[in-house]
Amino acid sequence: MKILKLTIALSLFTAAISGNLYAQDTNTDNHTITISIPEVALVDIEPAATKNITLGFTAPTEAGNPIVASAANNTLWLNYSSVKSVADPTRNVSVKLNAIIPGIDIQVTAAAATGSGAGTLGTSAGLLTLSAADQTIISGIGSAYTGNGANNGHNLTYALAAGSGPGGVAAYADLQATATAVATVTYTISDN
Repeated sequence: MKILKLTIALSLFTAAISGNLYAQDTNTDNHTITISIPEVALVDIEPAATKNITLGFTAPTEAGNPIVASAANNTLWLNYSSVKSVADPTRNVSVKLNAIIPGIDIQVTAAAATGSGAGTLGTSAGLLTLSAADQTIISGIGSAYTGNGANNGHNLTYALAAGSGPGGVAAYADLQATATAVATVTYTISDN
């Protein structure tokens, strides 16, 4: 019986010692979290369903007067989402026109950003006369989003001018009567 008691006692002592030898818990602990943040560069024009607009001119009713441009259109909004890279701290949005209409200046102005966006939103270049070459319309975009849809981002105002206006590139002498002329305006977001 003494041997059995001694064996049980030694077994319990060994279990107690080995339990203490393998217990490594302390009053603190840690682990890692791996985080992935994608680079983002997205741009669109809203409202998407009605983003094609029509502008035109009215013929004069009195000899000696020029044609008169229709009222400006400010129904479109420029939205973007951007998460910058380490190498390129800011982005720009550029704009260009695919077809120059003889004698016509097509002008666009991007207003300051408004709506539900956040981050480092870009700065408008003001009034631009569109051409076939890319022009920066919004500069200095960091990691930001404008909010989606109308009333978010930069409100775009389009206007027509018959040539020879202030700051224009077209000449009135180049005007040609046409029932319908279509030009495509392209916006591109890119790194600086």
